[in-house]
Amino acid sequence: MYKIVTKDDLNDAVVRLEIEAPFVAKKAKAGQFIIFRNDEHGERVPLTVADTDPEKGTVTIIFQKVGKATRILGEKNVGDYVLDFVGPLGQPSELEGYKYACVIGAGVGSAIAYPSAKALHQQGTKVDVIAGFRSEDIVILEEEFKAVSDNFYLTTDDGTKGRKGFVTDQLKDLIDAGNDYDLVIAIGPAIVMKLVANLTREKGIKTLVSLNPIMVDGTGMCGGCRVTVDGEVKFACVDGPEFDAHQVDFDELMKRNSIYTDVEKEKDHECRIGLGQVQE
Repeated sequence: MYKIVTKDDLNDAVVRLEIEAPFVAKKAKAGQFIIFRNDEHGERVPLTVADTDPEKGTVTIIFQKVGKATRILGEKNVGDYVLDFVGPLGQPSELEGYKYACVIGAGVGSAIAYPSAKALHQQGTKVDVIAGFRSEDIVILEEEFKAVSDNFYLTTDDGTKGRKGFVTDQLKDLIDAGNDYDLVIAIGPAIVMKLVANLTREKGIKTLVSLNPIMVDGTGMCGGCRVTVDGEVKFACVDGPEFDAHQVDFDELMKRNSIYTDVEKEKDHECRIGLGQVQE
């Protein structure tokens, strides 16, 4: 059992929890993830490690309440427990050796982008951050990003806060202005990562993305998280979740991610995906 030690509602749908998990906190690095289960009947859900405090023995996760498992987790309070909290899983980000990076987070993907920005900043890399949201009411981690970046740029689709437009608009302007990035990290919806990759490919800028395919066990056993990278099948859980954006088949990823869209829209649907079958 893993105890919740702090809780923050970042907006109406996004929650930040600090979980007491000393062994995970000691080992986890930027880019890695955990899988939690609320109880013995619960769904296994992967979430990126947003931060760690090895001295306190805690791991921070940030998630959107979009399904039954995350709604239940979001209803828990300080002092409550989570049954399973397994990790760290996946490969850590390879961030060493870069001089000037641009880290892009779109929507809740900003929570996944934050640990990479922090790690780059701590190692002395110059860091620009672009965070994009639909509107002002769902902006998260603004102050946290400012603390780990040299320049912070905020965009909203409707212009209610920051620049009106998309993260790709801001990135293009920064590149055209002469910002000589040797690394771009983009995390968010697959279509956003694809558009960033298309832009940076033209400029020859190394670009990493964190992929979010359907995942079940997180150890490479089920094959549910397979993605095509440079023409080869990879498993996001063990080979990733970060990959070279210029080698990812984003069209295939988006198609696979939408396969259960109709089922997910069902009220109180509880995902029980397992080895090629869906059980209700």
